[in-house]
Amino acid sequence: MQTITFIDGAWREGNVPIIGAGDHAAWLGSISFDGARAFEGTTPDLDLHCQRLLTSGEVMELKSPLAAADMEMLALEGVGKFPPGESLYIRPMLFATTGRQLLRPDPEGTKFCITIFAAPMPAGEGYSACLSSFRRPTLATAVTNAKASCHYPNGARALAEADQRGFDNALMLDAMGKVSEFTTANVFLVKDGECITPVPNGTFLSGITRQRVIKLLHEEGIGVTERTVEAEELAVADEIFSTGNFGKVLPLTRYEDRDLQPGPVYRRARELYWDFAHSRR
Repeated sequence: MQTITFIDGAWREGNVPIIGAGDHAAWLGSISFDGARAFEGTTPDLDLHCQRLLTSGEVMELKSPLAAADMEMLALEGVGKFPPGESLYIRPMLFATTGRQLLRPDPEGTKFCITIFAAPMPAGEGYSACLSSFRRPTLATAVTNAKASCHYPNGARALAEADQRGFDNALMLDAMGKVSEFTTANVFLVKDGECITPVPNGTFLSGITRQRVIKLLHEEGIGVTERTVEAEELAVADEIFSTGNFGKVLPLTRYEDRDLQPGPVYRRARELYWDFAHSRR
């Protein structure tokens, strides 16, 4: 079993068709989703990921037919259909089938599904990234306060550009030219022992794993400064690492033409997160 999908009240195997050509989601992009992880027998912050889906749905005028607690129970039921301890990606989604007033979705036509599929956790050796020429939009120009599918083509452009340059990922600036995030994760940097991350300014989501790592580091006595970060700071950082649902906490080992080593703050952040995840088993 590689993929299962819950739709219309039942679990089904495989990549189940869920959207018709005439559905609002198919032609006007009214889709929000979230991502959670199951690994090593844990599902850290699954409840928060389900709740964030509801919040994203509200931003996009999608009315969930399920409460967050019901989504969580379904997700755990689905995880139980796989071998114990298998690394999985859990993706609940809301999408509109009908519309109103031209572009707007009809909240009453919202449908829900969960897809769960096998996805190995990155081992933690690190990856490379460059600075992208593409930028993140502001709240005035996009629904940046929702985890919306319509954001991701812009990130895909940045990833394609990075791939053409020989990098694994890209760091994106916001519309004002300040550091925003990686295409797929939030960014942290360390300079002279100080851990720094861009302050949320409406151009990126303050990720659930990001918030969790900040809290864990603070509890450990490692302060994290949230502030505006200039692109030039990346070129002189002692450490750069990312937080995100897919890989949780990962080090950057090359930025542009600089090689970097996984540093002590990154290592402690990863250890603390894994300890937290297993404490919630």
